[in-house]
Amino acid sequence: MSYGMYLSAAGADVQSARLQVISNNLANANTPGFKRDFAILQARHAEAIERGEVAAGQRGIEDLGGGVQMSETVTDFSAGALRQTGNKTDLAINGDGFFLVEKDGEPLLTRAGNFHFSTAGQLQSEQGYPVMSLEGGPVAIDPIRPWSFTEDGGIEQGGDALLLALVQPASLGDLVKAGENMFSPLADVTPVPAADRSVKSGYLEQSGVKPAIEMMELIETSRAYEANIRMIQSQDQVVGSLVNRILRQS
Repeated sequence: MSYGMYLSAAGADVQSARLQVISNNLANANTPGFKRDFAILQARHAEAIERGEVAAGQRGIEDLGGGVQMSETVTDFSAGALRQTGNKTDLAINGDGFFLVEKDGEPLLTRAGNFHFSTAGQLQSEQGYPVMSLEGGPVAIDPIRPWSFTEDGGIEQGGDALLLALVQPASLGDLVKAGENMFSPLADVTPVPAADRSVKSGYLEQSGVKPAIEMMELIETSRAYEANIRMIQSQDQVVGSLVNRILRQS
């Protein structure tokens, strides 16, 4: 493979990966509490420099570069707008923090508050995972008695109040997506201070995806991918013509 074809192939591969990230964002434009991802692209050195065989900055052919690579995928944790639903079990955090749910004994964090009560009175996520309380157990009520949510993220029934667990990591970089619109913490999390607890019942946090922006990035990425594919085809034709010319002269 020619060097130019290698660079174009690497570019097409990166743009293809970026398309997947953008497509996933668009697919979740209406998912409550969803946090969009964006791909970080980075220029890379030529292979000889990457391997340490040649030092960078020697003004040789290796300094032409080795194309582009995807450095990482980063999550944008900006808060989404709140939308009123009128459903009492829809909860939206007005500020920092995450709801805490438990899946197969593993704690997971989410900003999606589209909860519901099971027939037994247990508060559950959309997927059916128990929502945890500040005390450490699942949130549960007597399903036949009146209840209401409080502004600090508690549920009140018969004069007793049970606070939902609102937690936050030391750094948002400690969170990794675990699927189903949830995050797995890589380090310990701490409760949100009592003075900062604010939860609105009957509201949902909207997705952090802005469709217009994502569509613009989708078009830009698609064109970059197509340009790399055309360059591969063009270079393949050049190499083919050169080989044919050499064969005719031999």
